[in-house]
Amino acid sequence: MFGNFSRNDDAKTIAHMAPMLKRVLVVDPQPTSANVIAEHMRTVSKPDVWVAPTTDKGLKQADKVKPDIIFVELAGEKVDGVDFTRRLRRSSFACRKAPVILVTSQATAAAILAARDAGVHEFLRRPFTIKDLLKRLEAVTLNGRDWIEAVGYVGPDRRRFNSGDYSGPLKRQTDTQATPEEARVAQALKILRSALLAVESDRMQAIRALQAQTLELEEAAKAMADEKLLAATTSFHHYLFEAANSNLPLVRVEVERRAVPLLAYMPADYDERRVVRV
Repeated sequence: MFGNFSRNDDAKTIAHMAPMLKRVLVVDPQPTSANVIAEHMRTVSKPDVWVAPTTDKGLKQADKVKPDIIFVELAGEKVDGVDFTRRLRRSSFACRKAPVILVTSQATAAAILAARDAGVHEFLRRPFTIKDLLKRLEAVTLNGRDWIEAVGYVGPDRRRFNSGDYSGPLKRQTDTQATPEEARVAQALKILRSALLAVESDRMQAIRALQAQTLELEEAAKAMADEKLLAATTSFHHYLFEAANSNLPLVRVEVERRAVPLLAYMPADYDERRVVRV
């Protein structure tokens, strides 16, 4: 059923992943390398595969076919994997959160960090084996990361960056520990406060970021049984919902005024250096 995969553990993993890998987009200017990925994926999940030779055509295809997963070349003729990912994440496409695996033969530290900061899920260095590919697919399908919706960054949580080509400080033991609810509230308020500064310059992304943080705060408030925080969050969320569905411009002063009850929950001894960067 799964080609040459004879080991039971591989077969079971593939069986779990396959339903999440039915629509594949490959953005690569080289037909040969694009075909290698396509053939590997057909062995794994028998998906429909689309190939785009440029960044712009890749984005158009992504909007049209709504892929479950995207492979994009780091750099090539009219292909920029970092730019592609950044534009995808900030788009209104239905697939804007789809896993992106960046593929390249130049796995430099600078390239890996640029890809991570653009919102890439995984980094796959060429030449790669089917085992390498399976590890990346398992990471994005079965071991997904939290989604960060801020203004300066949109994508999977960079604190959980899983690339097998990167073993730097992001792999600290503290990065794998659960975040206490108090820290979760502080982190959400940090992003919310930053988003307030962009409500007039980047309306769509600011609203996305604000809405995402209200959901974080709502979950934290429920976990802490904090009824006042929950009420403040609910009120601000309703305001954002109305604002997002209106054609009126957002006025920063008004949005900030509405956010005051929430920002009051910022710890008095809050130190941004103690909050993990997202």
